[in-house]
Amino acid sequence: MSTAARVQEAPRPGTVGFGEAARVFARIAFLGFGGAPGQIAVMHRILVEEKRWLGETRFLHALNYCMLLPGPEAQQLATYAGWLLHGARGGIVAGTLFVLPGFLAILAFSVLYAGFQHVTAVQALFFGVKAAVLAVILQAVVRIGRRTLVNGYMVALAATAFVAIFFFDVPFPLIIVAGAVAGLVGGRLRLRGFGVARAADGDDEPLPNGRGAHFDPSAARTVRTVAVWLALWWLPVLAIAATLGLDDLFTRVALFFSELAVVTIGGAYAVLAYIAQEAVQSYGWLTPSEMLDALGLAEATPGPSIKVVQFVGFMAAFRDSGGLEPFTAGLLAGTLATWVTFVPSFLWIFAGAPYMESLRKRAALTAALSGITATVAGVVANLAVWFALQLLFTTVNETWIGPLKLYVPDPASLEPGPTVLAAVALVALRSGVGLLPVLGASALAGAALYYSVA
Repeated sequence: MSTAARVQEAPRPGTVGFGEAARVFARIAFLGFGGAPGQIAVMHRILVEEKRWLGETRFLHALNYCMLLPGPEAQQLATYAGWLLHGARGGIVAGTLFVLPGFLAILAFSVLYAGFQHVTAVQALFFGVKAAVLAVILQAVVRIGRRTLVNGYMVALAATAFVAIFFFDVPFPLIIVAGAVAGLVGGRLRLRGFGVARAADGDDEPLPNGRGAHFDPSAARTVRTVAVWLALWWLPVLAIAATLGLDDLFTRVALFFSELAVVTIGGAYAVLAYIAQEAVQSYGWLTPSEMLDALGLAEATPGPSIKVVQFVGFMAAFRDSGGLEPFTAGLLAGTLATWVTFVPSFLWIFAGAPYMESLRKRAALTAALSGITATVAGVVANLAVWFALQLLFTTVNETWIGPLKLYVPDPASLEPGPTVLAAVALVALRSGVGLLPVLGASALAGAALYYSVA
């Protein structure tokens, strides 16, 4: 490759103004449909290919770090990119803008859903959306499996994770920790799939604004960063717990989603699996059908799929408002769930990014990530099977044989309509049809089918 060609592929020289960066990250936010894979692709296209503000290796290095973190990796990647360009203020603007459009959209949908959930037209539309969401999750299983399950060791990790969570209710955090340890072992054994890409040497991918002081690791700055963001995260939680008590719904919402922000590693669909397990089965805040509706809302609006936490918090408080007006309670709980879910992401990025930039050649992180990703394939498969049982069968019996949990569907209760809709949606997605057209077509087809059998 010629020198001129290499220069064209490098990040563009010259400074990037704060206002220009904010406008670009707002654009990324409004284009962020299709979950984390689509959002990461949009960021790569705009930041690496179009604007050339980030080089390929630096972008992938940031992505790998975000994949190792608990929480929404796409929002964390946007925060990291903003931090690279303009330090903490750039990260705050980029990360907040990434969430804001979806937050407003989910708020509007939550109000409409809570007020009109039992209206026939709403039920008819979501009849088809649920089938499309199941197809999206099944596609995610295939995509993750093809990318990560490249040898028998990784297939065994995925299978073990599936069996552990589906049949034995092993806590999700333990599965992820076990996956990380298995990844480190796989890296030590130099198994295929646990290799580490060679990081950039020195600073051969210069940033348009150069390396500011925020790149240099500083123990004092790290302590200040951790103190500030821990306070922003936990002071509201502690104040609510002290005022309302540990048994109040708002306290339980704050504590559950704060726990979620710490333990959920492995991407959006792994996080959604944990939410479904706890919010539906343990807390009873939503029914399985409503959880599918929530996923449909998250997929049909811009922003990270994990913003479904807002809907969960809204509906939980709407039904258990504690003396408040139900819509007011829902707004407060949905905002609280969003706050404690996304604020920790700023903590992980601002505290860890300086050290990650100084450790761009370390291999162990990628090996651990490989193990986590393999176990995540099993966790997402669990989510797909669980939702399929809830959507496609009207009767599913749960049976325990010692520590073994079995779901036994009644074959006679198979719903042909959702089954056909899900199969068609999956074929369409696999054929390259966009997510929004599939959701729209599924909603219309489902409505027509719903009214035909009503």
